[in-house]
Amino acid sequence: MELYLFLKVLWWVLLGVLLIGLAVMVGMDMGVGTLLRFVGRTDTERRIALNSIGPHWDGNQVWFILGGGAIFAAFPLIYATAFSGLYIVMMLLLWTMIVRPLGFEYRSKLPSAKWRNMWDWALLVSGAVPMIVYGAGVGNMLKGVPFHFGWDLTSYYTGSFLSLLNPFAVMCGLLSLSLSIYMGGVMLMGRTEDDLYSRSQKAASGAALVAIVLFAIGGIWVSTMNGFVLTQSPAPGVAQTPMHQVVQVASGAWLNNFKTYPVMWIVPVLGFAGMLLGFFSVRGGKSTLAWWLGAIAWIGVIGTAGLSMFPFMMPSITDPSQSLTLWNSGSSQRTLLWMTGFTIVFVPLILWYTSWAFYVMRGKVKGEEVEADSHSY
Repeated sequence: MELYLFLKVLWWVLLGVLLIGLAVMVGMDMGVGTLLRFVGRTDTERRIALNSIGPHWDGNQVWFILGGGAIFAAFPLIYATAFSGLYIVMMLLLWTMIVRPLGFEYRSKLPSAKWRNMWDWALLVSGAVPMIVYGAGVGNMLKGVPFHFGWDLTSYYTGSFLSLLNPFAVMCGLLSLSLSIYMGGVMLMGRTEDDLYSRSQKAASGAALVAIVLFAIGGIWVSTMNGFVLTQSPAPGVAQTPMHQVVQVASGAWLNNFKTYPVMWIVPVLGFAGMLLGFFSVRGGKSTLAWWLGAIAWIGVIGTAGLSMFPFMMPSITDPSQSLTLWNSGSSQRTLLWMTGFTIVFVPLILWYTSWAFYVMRGKVKGEEVEADSHSY
């Protein structure tokens, strides 16, 4: 039982790491796409922006695949409930992600201005929408999702697509988008020069300030909204289903963990510190430091949400006692053991290769080099 409990908590942590990796790496690429029409005033400048992430964007999608795969394998009940109930949202995310590689590959294949403008807008939409959906998804988990289970654990979603666009979720989506724009702007600062550099610097600094304000608003909002409290359940290390617990809803309950363990306040402080120090680093032209501070900000934001909800992962507002938690939605002990073994082998390889790729393909992207290379984006 102790091993099973350890594996459940371990995979809760690893899922958080994967979600942070997705936010940092994929969010950075999405941020460049969102900024494309605003920082790039000419076709050459936009091509420079695209080629600044050209060697990395498709490799960074590995984090998206790893995140989805981890939920599927480690928390299959959450995967099944979320993907069936939130089907329209998942399709929206899927189609925007499909458009994105098309934009990269086909944008510069024809010299027509209308053709290239069309793909520029497609890249903007496919950069902004997934990040808004990402943040809104976290916001809806905090609000609670309208679903319940039948006697055979078949899940039934009782909400609508529009109900997912509630004010709190939209605010979380905008926070996610602002951090994505910040990371994209910082990336462009490190890879571009002159006017493109200056516009990217302004965009990144503005996005950092917006993120600080939205994160503060979100914290105040969470302190007054209903949270979930697990009042009765089997031992965490025992195999169980959502039918074996009792959950109550109480105002401000999402702060209970912080009240019980005050040391956890370090995590939201880390988020604010990353954003604020990132702003000053951007203004000082220190793009590499600003990038790492942006990653710290993401750790603070996602870590705050995860610690607030622990052990809940997908609360139900239809029947709170059928909420999905870390204890009742995980795979078997054997599955988690196998997954841990593969993770020990392959995640370090992914981190090594990603670091190596960024090191080898470092440096500024020159306009004359982009125009002279027929294979560039």
